[in-house]
Amino acid sequence: MTTEDYKALASELSYILSLQTAPLAITFSQHAPEGIHAYDASMPAPTADGRTGRVPAGCVFWIKAQDRTFTTTAEDHGNCSVGSVTHGLKTLAEVAHNSDVACLVDAGWVTPEVFPQIPVVKGTPRYVTYGPLYETSLEPDVVFLRLNAKQAMVLSDAVPEITFQGKPQCHIIAIAKEQNKVAISVGCMLSRVRTGMAITEMTCAIPARRLHEVVEKLRSACTADKAVAAYASDDSKRFGQYLA
Repeated sequence: MTTEDYKALASELSYILSLQTAPLAITFSQHAPEGIHAYDASMPAPTADGRTGRVPAGCVFWIKAQDRTFTTTAEDHGNCSVGSVTHGLKTLAEVAHNSDVACLVDAGWVTPEVFPQIPVVKGTPRYVTYGPLYETSLEPDVVFLRLNAKQAMVLSDAVPEITFQGKPQCHIIAIAKEQNKVAISVGCMLSRVRTGMAITEMTCAIPARRLHEVVEKLRSACTADKAVAAYASDDSKRFGQYLA
């Protein structure tokens, strides 16, 4: 698809779901994409185990990319061991002894047995590009949305086989890319604190190759929802005297 195609689909997604933030395009690659600036921010001093990055975790790039497109390297994501693994930038063996992993295990937030089961992006990409879907010049792998409960309801009506996930939030990116599934995350405390997500927000990852299909299904679901909403509104008028 062309940039104009993605621009039109981004506009329709935003309209149908009444999104408060623009859909994002996320693209994995082995080579730096031409004409796209690298994310430029200083890295803080590394921790004792060598962790640092340009942001606290890769999920923070979802916030930074709301109004501009940029590309990142594995090193840029390096402060968060979990996100580095889910995005295929590091192996589990490479991060297993890092202090942030130890903190999560010691807190009882996750157990060591869970780590091998976490979905990960395959192919060891070297770059991840983020930006608004409406301006992407690349063929994205994943379309990323920030949703509230009603928007998640509409999307789950449109795509009944949607999968709902918990922690870690970032693994929905791998589910969309590698399993070709639409995935919604209720979020995780690690990501919520780092990104400043509102308590009402959830996130969603859509395989980019299914975007046209998903938008078509949303059109139908929205038409049905409007009809049901009209019925419920009219029917409720009979009970107006009892409503607060």
